[in-house]
Amino acid sequence: MYPFMAADSNVRSQAAWFPAIVGKSLPGGAVTRQAYESLVNKTLDSLKKHLPYDGLYFDIHGAMSVVGLDDPEGDFIVRIRKVIGYKTIISTSMDLHGNVSWRLAQNSDLITCYRMAPHEDAMQTKKRAVENLIDRINSGKGKPAYKAYISVPILLPGEKTSTRIEPGKSIYKAVAPASVQPGIVDAAIWIGYAWADEPRNHAVVMVTGDDKEKVTGTAEQLARRFWDARKAFEFVAPTGTLKQCLDKAVASPKHPFYISDSGDNPTAGGAGDATWTLTQILARPEFKTATGPSLLYASIPAPELIKSAIAAGIGNYVEGYAGAKVDARFAPPVKLSGTVESIVYGDKDAEVEAVVKVGSVHVIITQKRKPYHKEIDFTRLGLNPRTAYIVVVKIGYLEPELYAMRADWIMALTPGGVDQNIEGLPYHHIIRPMFPFDKNMKDPDLTAKLVPVSGK
Repeated sequence: MYPFMAADSNVRSQAAWFPAIVGKSLPGGAVTRQAYESLVNKTLDSLKKHLPYDGLYFDIHGAMSVVGLDDPEGDFIVRIRKVIGYKTIISTSMDLHGNVSWRLAQNSDLITCYRMAPHEDAMQTKKRAVENLIDRINSGKGKPAYKAYISVPILLPGEKTSTRIEPGKSIYKAVAPASVQPGIVDAAIWIGYAWADEPRNHAVVMVTGDDKEKVTGTAEQLARRFWDARKAFEFVAPTGTLKQCLDKAVASPKHPFYISDSGDNPTAGGAGDATWTLTQILARPEFKTATGPSLLYASIPAPELIKSAIAAGIGNYVEGYAGAKVDARFAPPVKLSGTVESIVYGDKDAEVEAVVKVGSVHVIITQKRKPYHKEIDFTRLGLNPRTAYIVVVKIGYLEPELYAMRADWIMALTPGGVDQNIEGLPYHHIIRPMFPFDKNMKDPDLTAKLVPVSGK
């Protein structure tokens, strides 16, 4: 339940609400067609129960990859339309790292996305999307007359487009004031998803409203600002090879020193079980003994080793293999031989977590994949991410709590499913020319295209 939808909330009281389905997973590769069809069909079955609807809130991330489909969200919303029809107003909210295809834009009447990366405004965005929907129904204004769409041929990872730094900071700062102009309902900029190879993978600007000139003009201004700044985007933190990052962290007087294992970031679509980085860490002489610099490593899936740790018990020796069940391209499963420091049950993602100390490295192992974003993720395991010498996390840019705890930070450019070296990846299906792959491309046509009103 979203906080703004609580029983006593103003949003909740303005309509009779009917649930469909909540489908959520930690990203990590393509969704099977079977799983996708199950999700879609359960949603459609739920929607059929309470027809007709004045409005529908379509809350999606927007970067789902499905085996055999180039545009899952576009397919999904078309199938929803076949059930609910075109009189129903659909308000879509998304992650700014999602992809907006023409088909998704055409079948959405209202559409918006986050304006911050990290996504500290996620709940604010969802609330705005719902309030816009209620307002258009209650006011009798219905579907906005105009939806301006501009495809911007830029494809960059989130670690280069964070709104913490320029130019992303200024580009996104302009969105909110643009969205509250008379004649405009909402404005949004999507960075898109950099690690999929589909025609829809590119940046998009969309503005919706009832004033044609204001809608199209605003979209073109936002798109031009984005395009003109394309060469200024840089990584949100210093970067280096893993060796360079570890060398710097060991020598630094600032602690805790955070290192992002960026290539295997499960929140961006990495498998979360790549072992290359952990293998390199355990091979370093500094960490071979218990008296070496303390390093927290979060984390690696190891369901069999979890069982062994439980059998051994806290304080006892355990050994076994971890990781590389999904992504073994760069390193095989890593053998851990050490002491069980803690075991915790009941986490909604990991289910069971344990810490195995190998030399001076505290390796967090999990029953299932889990991202580690918050202080409590560590402290509940008996680890202190504020006093550790080094903390290595499978992530790209640091989430707010990690960012607040760091004394220093560097991003390791490691291999994995979300390799930051996107220019070295073998794309075949994105629309070219595209920046940064075609650095000397001509300026694109950034004229706003009007998306037909849904059903027209």
